[in-house]
Amino acid sequence: MSSNVLRDAHRIVVKVGSSLVTNEGRGLDEAAIQEWSRQLAALVHGEDGIKREVIMVSSGAIAEGMKRLGWATRPTEVHELQAAAAVGQMGLAQMYETKLREENVASAQVLLTHADLADRERYLNARTTLLTLLRLGVVPVINENDTVVIDEIKFGDNDTLGALVANLVEADALVILTDQRGLYSADPRKNPDARFIDVAEAGDPALEAMAGGAGLSIGTGGMITKILAAKRAAGSGASTVIAWGREKDVLLRLTRGESIGTLLVADTHKTQARKQWIADHLKLRGSVTVDAGAVAKLRDEGKSLLPIGMIAVEGDFSRGEVIAVRDENGVEIARGLASYAGAEARLLCRKSSSEIESLLGYSAGPEMVHRDNMVVAGH
Repeated sequence: MSSNVLRDAHRIVVKVGSSLVTNEGRGLDEAAIQEWSRQLAALVHGEDGIKREVIMVSSGAIAEGMKRLGWATRPTEVHELQAAAAVGQMGLAQMYETKLREENVASAQVLLTHADLADRERYLNARTTLLTLLRLGVVPVINENDTVVIDEIKFGDNDTLGALVANLVEADALVILTDQRGLYSADPRKNPDARFIDVAEAGDPALEAMAGGAGLSIGTGGMITKILAAKRAAGSGASTVIAWGREKDVLLRLTRGESIGTLLVADTHKTQARKQWIADHLKLRGSVTVDAGAVAKLRDEGKSLLPIGMIAVEGDFSRGEVIAVRDENGVEIARGLASYAGAEARLLCRKSSSEIESLLGYSAGPEMVHRDNMVVAGH
């Protein structure tokens, strides 16, 4: 199992910590970023015969900003940290863009906050944007938007952000590159009997105890945050690998099936996880009624719901909220995430997808509910 998880992964989120990116705080490590970019490009181009989609979640903006501003010690004031992040993010994005372009790969900078992923509409916007970038062969480089967040809404560390991004795009795997080989049963610097953990199940409570307990080190970027990130990623079916970031060809070797670092296996398939999430969403915000033709396309062909098949709309729901899809007898045949708000959906009933932009002034896509965001009853 361990050799297959990464080898079979099509969509991978890679997270690198600030100590690696900035060479222990001394400024951006150009050689390291170049090396990771080379490997990311090989995965995107499919040099092993399999083209993959990859997202890079990278820390390092504050450390780079401190260097550019000539600050020897990390400030404690939030506004100074945000200023350093704003300065450093320029260098971080520029470095990745340059190195990926040298490998003939386009890149995009994406800055996220907790609020982006907590709000359903912004969540759906972020998801749609990232999936579009991946489809275009672009490597999104994601960091927390340190310039605008405050302590109360910070992810706390980019391990958590990596897991949230894996959930957001339904990645097959999360790779956390760190300055340690992986997970040990105890601190190997203090305990000579510490055992290296090759494979374990993500979410196993024993892992948290090994890393010092869930009450310790939260937000410091230590091993505990990586274990909790793996647990969170497993919720959407993504397995996690924790490995040394300077291991030669680490990403390429993992996707060849080599066992490197610690593998924390998700026990839920990603399709099951997402469909379970939607199916269990008891608080429906509204519904749309569809004709017999739309029912057949949803049930028998696994198609998305298009506006032309909609007869009526009930409820005052927002884009991104879960709605029911009912047949003309009122029977629920599916539920999913609405691509348009209730008031907009009423205008779209019986209309062709090509008319959406002229009717609403914009288009969020041709579907009212995309098949990837839908669960059909009985399926």
